[in-house]
Formats: sequence, C-alpha cells, structure tokens
Amino acid sequence: MSFGTTPSGEQVERHVLSNGRMRAAVLSYGAILQSLEVSGVDVVLGYDNLGDYLTRSRYFGAVVGRYGNRVAGGRFTLDGRDHELPVNNGPNSLHGGPQGFDTRVWRITDASDTAVTLEYVSRDGEQGYPGTLTASVTYTLTGDAIRLDYHAVTDAPTVLNLTNHSYFNLAGGGDVLKHVVRIDADHYLPVDATQIPTGEIAPVAGTPFDFTAPHEIGERIADPALGGGYDHCYVLRGGIEVREPAGGLTMEVTTTEPGVQFYTGNFLDGVATAYGKHAGLCLETQHFPDSPNQPHFPSVTLRPGERFASTTTYRFT
Repeated sequence: MSFGTTPSGEQVERHVLSNGRMRAAVLSYGAILQSLEVSGVDVVLGYDNLGDYLTRSRYFGAVVGRYGNRVAGGRFTLDGRDHELPVNNGPNSLHGGPQGFDTRVWRITDASDTAVTLEYVSRDGEQGYPGTLTASVTYTLTGDAIRLDYHAVTDAPTVLNLTNHSYFNLAGGGDVLKHVVRIDADHYLPVDATQIPTGEIAPVAGTPFDFTAPHEIGERIADPALGGGYDHCYVLRGGIEVREPAGGLTMEVTTTEPGVQFYTGNFLDGVATAYGKHAGLCLETQHFPDSPNQPHFPSVTLRPGERFASTTTYRFT
C-alpha cells in the first residue's frame, strides 16, 4: 500500500508481514523496518508518516550504506585510487553520506505474507563510492524471529558495509536503561574523539565495555570512558542477548558478521526527533568502522564476480 510521495515525486510503499505471533511493517523508503510487533508490543522505534522520516529520523529502522558506520576523513584508497566521500559527522563520513541508502527509495521485487525483498541500485560515483552496486535485503518472519538477508554485487571494485539501524525497546516505551544486555565478545574497538577506531582491538575485561556477563545498560553508562554512552563496535565470537526484566521479553541476535555496533541512543533528544535520550538501543551487525583505512580489520572490499551475502536474525522469547 502507498505510504506517501517523496519531494522528488517517488512513491513510497508499505508492506505488512504477519505470521500470527509477529507482525512487521517495511517501507520502500530506506528499506525501513517501520514496526515490529511481538505479542502485541511494538519493539522498534518508528514514525507513522513519511514526513517524519524525511525530516526527523535518526536512521530509524533503515538499511544504511553503501558503508554503514564511519569512514575517517571521508576518504579511502582502493587499488591505488583515492576516493573522496561527503562528510556528515564531524570530519568523517557516516552511514554512506547525507544521501545514503537510508534516504533512497528501494524497489520491492518480491513479497508475501511473511517475507519481502527490496532492491536498490547505487550508481558508480554515488556519494563518492566507485562501481555500480546492486544491493538487496529480505525481511522474513519465521517462527519467533525476524531474519534479515543481505546480498550485493558490483561491476567494479568497491567497499561495502550494510546493516540495519533499528532502535529496539522491548518494553514498547520509556528508556532502555533497565534492559539487560549480554554480548559474546572478548574485545571491542577503542575510538578517538571523533568515534573513529584507533586501530587497537582491546580486551573488554575490567572495563565498562564488558558484557560477557549480563549487565543493565544503565549500570555503567555514566562512566567517563564511554564518552556519553555506548557507541562502540564489538568483535563478536557469538551472539547477543537483550532482556527486558519487567515484561520478561528477551531478544537473541545471531549474525554472520564479525562485529556489532552497540549504540544506546545517546543523541536522541526528544526535540529534533519524537524520542528522548536512550529511548532505544541499536545492535548494528556489520564489519568494522573505517575498515577501508585499516587493513588489519576484516576486508570490506567487494569485486566484480563476487557476491556479498550476510544474515542477521533477531529471535524473541
């Protein structure tokens, strides 16, 4: 069904998925997961109109790219060629630039009651990235889970880091400071003052970044080492678990990606957006920030003839 029209005249569609226990709505604008109802509770932050997504969003529910997270200085070198990206986060390029995949209208290529596939073709040079890239994401409701399958191909060497930027709140409202989190990761990536990884892969042991045992988000969020809250990439060895104690809902996250950016909505303010600080938490499964400039990180290079594939599952109990 129609969800509105962009200022440039593009039609935005809304597709609803349902499997009995779960119900989700997906928009063709930004391939956004607009809502996700689990046993009647909407566990993601979203808006009910296109205008708010155009002017008041902080990537709510969107698929971000071509490069999710930050690229230092808005530049990288690939195969000896320098590439300049637009900067939109201090001195850095964030989530593909100011007109990243989250601002584009994707094409719905397949849809059913329980799954929808969306595709976007990013032309060579868009936001400074080389190569024409064809990317797709499929949202599937399966049992007590929603699964996201990403695929991409390119006609020239490029860099790629796709992820979903949903903000989760398992209580359906309020803040997430009482949510209990466990992240199966022994290491994280320290960052500089502009949130770019320093290059170190540091142990979490003995730091407020340690979620190998469950901790409430609010327990250590004021620690000066965090710089205002969690917004850091963890090096995964396993899955992630989030539990909301009052209602008892638990979300288990598994992924084929090597990392997850754990973000606690530190820059939500209740003014520029409808949601206040810490109204939701993000678990952006992905490759590491600034990987094009840090060759010891897992590679994010995609070449012609290769097919990028990634899967992340959010399971609710």
